[in-house]
Amino acid sequence: MRSTRTRLILVAGVVATTALTLSACSSSASSDDSTPSSDLTIGATDLSGVCPANIVLQTDWNPEAEHGHLYELLGPDPVIDAANKKVSGPLFSAGEYTGVDVEIRSGGPAIGFQTVTSTMYQDPDIMLGYVSTDEQIQNSADFPTTAVFAPLDKSPLMIMWDPETYPDAETIEDVTKKGAIVRYFADSAYMEYLKSAGIVPEAQADGSYDGTPANFVADQGKAAQQGFATAEPYIYENEVSEWMKPVKFQLINDTGYDYYQSVMAIRTGDLETNADCLKALVPVLQQAEVDYFADPATANSLILDLVDQFDTGWVYSQGVADYSFKTMTDLGIVSNGDNDTIGDFDDARLADFFTQATPIFEKLGTPPAEGLEATDLYTNDYIDTSIGLK
Repeated sequence: MRSTRTRLILVAGVVATTALTLSACSSSASSDDSTPSSDLTIGATDLSGVCPANIVLQTDWNPEAEHGHLYELLGPDPVIDAANKKVSGPLFSAGEYTGVDVEIRSGGPAIGFQTVTSTMYQDPDIMLGYVSTDEQIQNSADFPTTAVFAPLDKSPLMIMWDPETYPDAETIEDVTKKGAIVRYFADSAYMEYLKSAGIVPEAQADGSYDGTPANFVADQGKAAQQGFATAEPYIYENEVSEWMKPVKFQLINDTGYDYYQSVMAIRTGDLETNADCLKALVPVLQQAEVDYFADPATANSLILDLVDQFDTGWVYSQGVADYSFKTMTDLGIVSNGDNDTIGDFDDARLADFFTQATPIFEKLGTPPAEGLEATDLYTNDYIDTSIGLK
């Protein structure tokens, strides 16, 4: 599936994925010293009367800084279940207990590289999971989801190239006009857009990318390649021993494919049932993101510990985490957008994207549900407009 393959790019430069034998990886790490929820005093935000006792959140990849806002929800001494690639504990907001627990599950290798959407529909315990607006459109007929919070204002997905090979290139189109092929994961919807827009000619689109740096290094940067702006530029310059020099890139959002990635979405059929919970919970998610970007140290330390204990064969260093944190704000990947609010959706932007993406999925044989409209994909009803990055 498209979005699953897109996430594999974070393996680039460090390791090939070894996910199919995950159940035999590291043993569970208990946290016997953690404080029982029953011994905690509920603070200013009380979710216990409206939300499940355990709120389950599903991510789309191994723990990483892009997920920092979720790990910010955990208080001290969370319980790490290494065998099942998840972490849980009392759910905190602004340093205070909220009366419920939270369980954060890893995606990618931990779910056999399935999409989060399919995983959510297989497991009703999951309340919210990471999906992208193009994935929502593509799966709307059989697995509809409604987004309630957008932690990323832009996707970090990008196409990168070697600035020594293409010294004058500022955009993907500049590189393809010089004859470069562009390697990407096959069946990626964004590439259908780039081809239809004339940015990547059909003959120069190569769907053979496998998530490793081997081909990029072997052809000495003659080809461009997909990646994440929050990871690969640092990894290639500092951790790929055969490269160890800068790359240049353009975000896919900045080419005109202006979608939201890794929005937190619920199964559409469960939206009304969970309305009271979401009204209380979504502002907590907003505040957690604000708190993470004010001070990421605790959450990033947990992320690195989880990567080590989950032992999926994927490597994530302190350097990548620090680079990712800085890059998210530097590039506007995380921002308040055009207002003072974190996590809300722009109506006009999504209407334009829906019009743009629908023909792509019709061409791919996965058209949107009959009668689907852009406004069916998301809601701002639970967003607290007073919460934003300062």
